Amino acid sequence: MQWDALFEDLESQFEALQEGDLYGEVADRIRAEVGKITVLDRLRGAVDTVVRIELSGTEPLQGLLTRVGKDCLLIEAGREEWLIPVGALVAVHRLGPWAEPAVGAVAGKLGLAHLLRGIARDRSPVTVFCGGLPITGTIDRVGADFLEVAEHPLDAPRRRSEVYNVRLIPTQALQAVRRR
Repeated sequence: MQWDALFEDLESQFEALQEGDLYGEVADRIRAEVGKITVLDRLRGAVDTVVRIELSGTEPLQGLLTRVGKDCLLIEAGREEWLIPVGALVAVHRLGPWAEPAVGAVAGKLGLAHLLRGIARDRSPVTVFCGGLPITGTIDRVGADFLEVAEHPLDAPRRRSEVYNVRLIPTQALQAVRRR
């Protein structure tokens, strides 16, 4: 009888050690997988979710996360669209627990420059945030690492007589572009 109790005790200790090793291995694998998730993966997991975005130098923005590009995100806030470079993010709130990898060859390659060129092609009036005071006008052109904004009042069309300055902005300085 004493031997049976001893063997049962040893078997239960062995099973507990095996379970502990298994749990430890699973935890290590989970940590390794989480270590591969990027900010973009987390943001893609929150598409079609209302999020709150913090940017430096502007008020927090709340809106529907509609798209995540290779280096930017698009937020709809009421009647406004916000194009935000990922590098300008300070914090994002209200994300769920999900992450999504980039899907599709085209979706993974569309980024800030492509979307800025689309806005320039549409000739939409915009407000550009890049540090100091917001800049209003129309994006005239988008280069490899810059954009040029013809500054004019938002309520005036882009006409030579309305433009009072053309400003070159390096894309690395860009915090957000708001389009109405």
